[in-house]
Amino acid sequence: MTTQHFETFIQAPRAHVWATMLQSPTYEQWTRAFCEGSRFEGSWDAGQTIRFFGPDGNGMVSEIAEHRPAEFVSIRHLGFIEDGRDDTTSDAVRSWAPCFENYSFADEGGGTRLRVDLDTFGGYEDMMARLWPQALDELKKLCEGTN
Repeated sequence: MTTQHFETFIQAPRAHVWATMLQSPTYEQWTRAFCEGSRFEGSWDAGQTIRFFGPDGNGMVSEIAEHRPAEFVSIRHLGFIEDGRDDTTSDAVRSWAPCFENYSFADEGGGTRLRVDLDTFGGYEDMMARLWPQALDELKKLCEGTN
């Protein structure tokens, strides 16, 4: 497993960037870069389960490891969702779980520096290196009102 880092500067306050990133319908808009029809169910509150789905209903089951509003979010990915069932115990899942996806929001120059730290596994490094910059560009446009 490797950890990848992505970041962008957004000319908007931290609270606005944080809300735009995590709330519907803007969450579904910026995550289109990964998969058209991406969505989540659950809570962003620390300790709560959250599920991330593609349009086919498959996805990932996760837990919010830590959440400090407009400052830091840590997602602990625990397994896959396939055919409506959570898989957190198969050998395939245990080979990588848990892994983390962290979002850090910092004040910078009248705007926000957003940093994403992402554990990647199973050969997804190239895909994430290609898609995260696109997703962050879309988020930036949403936050700055330029899309």
